[in-house]
Parts: sequence; structure tokens; C-alpha cells
Amino acid sequence: MKILVCISHVPDTTSKINFTEDDTKFDTNGVQFVINPYDEFSLTRAMWFKEKQGATVTVVNVGNATTETTLRKALAIGADDAIRVNAEATDGLLVAKQLAEVVKSGGYDLVLAGRESIDYNGGMVPGMLAALVDFNFVNGCVGIDVEGTSVNAVREIDGGNETLHTSLPLVVGGQKGIVEEKDLRIPNMRGIMMARKKPLNVVEPVSVEEATSIQSFEKPAPKGAVKLIDADNIDELINLLHNEAKVI
Repeated sequence: MKILVCISHVPDTTSKINFTEDDTKFDTNGVQFVINPYDEFSLTRAMWFKEKQGATVTVVNVGNATTETTLRKALAIGADDAIRVNAEATDGLLVAKQLAEVVKSGGYDLVLAGRESIDYNGGMVPGMLAALVDFNFVNGCVGIDVEGTSVNAVREIDGGNETLHTSLPLVVGGQKGIVEEKDLRIPNMRGIMMARKKPLNVVEPVSVEEATSIQSFEKPAPKGAVKLIDADNIDELINLLHNEAKVI
């Protein structure tokens, strides 16, 4: 089984976010980038398939040269090789179309991705990719088992989980549950040294017209002052919740 894991290069959640050029560009200065957490869950599941079923695992990213450190981390975790599509990831459809070319040329059976990236939270790439390559698709996946070309998958739905039976080829949008957080892997020194020798292939993008463009960014409004109400002043609390907060 050939597995392709899509890796997003995203800011660490502790990073301080700022914008430049009149709030039209994300300021990367001083920002630590990591593997998108949802993608990391899917990568860890791919490593399970590699170790238990002899699958080969390739990781792919759409981005410029700065994303190679993130791909090298994925290689250190245990992926066999990496592909970087040399294009700025400015639009979800653009990313999906670049990934589709990689899937078509690579003959992959299973494509694992996170259900969304934690920077823009678009949640659109896995579904669009599946449509572009005409693969089956399971989103919000919290469990997957493969036997031959037969797949049993569990996805999260409102109020519970749903078990699906499908088949390869398949695109999966994974999340926590496809593996548990305790199962995530930290690269060790041996893995880091081996990653330096593993192939990281840079491919040029196909020509794609961007479907969207960023007009501006805006930070959330700062939190207002906290009002403390005495425990015995229930009437005042109800009045504030009703007339000021408007939550009742």
C-alpha cells in the first residue's frame, strides 16, 4: 500500500500573530512553524500502517523552501520520502489541485490529511482533493483499518461516531482519535540523522488560477473588562446577562 500524507506548515499555537503591509500579509518574523496537528495525527496513523502492514509513506507539502524543515521533521518521524510542490499555498483550491497532480503521478492508494489546518481553518482541501482525483472520501476520521482494498473507517458526527465501509483508493481527513495524543511521536536523534539522507524532491507547480484572494486580516477585538457581581446580588447578575451580555 502506497500512502501519501499531506503536511501543512503552520504557526505554533503559542506564536504571537501580527500582520504587515496594511494588514494584508501575515508577519512570519519570530514565528515558530510546526506540522499541522491534525496532519500529525494522520502521519502517526500512516506510520502504524508502515510498521504493521509494510506500507510505504510519502509526505507532501505545497510551499516554498521554508517549509522543508517541517517536511524533514516528518521524515525524522519515519516517512520514507518527501515531496515539496514549489508554490505558495495562497488558496485552498490551488493547494488541492497541486496535490492532485502528485496523487495522479504517484499511484497512491491512500491519502491521509488533517481535516483542516489550524492557521486558516478552511477545512476544504481534503474534500476538493478527493473530488479532483475521483477517490472515495471520509472526513472527520477518528479510526481507520485497511485489509487489502477494503476499508473500515469511523468518523465523528454530531452526538457520536459513524462507522463506514468503503474501499481504496481513498482520501481521509483525520483528526484526534485516528490516533491518540499519547501516540504522537517525537523524532529521536537516530531519526533526525536518517532524515538527512532521505529523498526530499522539489517539483514545480502546475498552472492554476487562484479562485480567492486575501483582502485584509483583522485581529479579534480585545476582551472587555470583567465585572464582578456579589454572590447575593442575583438580580443584578440577571439584569447584566439579559440587557448587556444579551445571552438570556
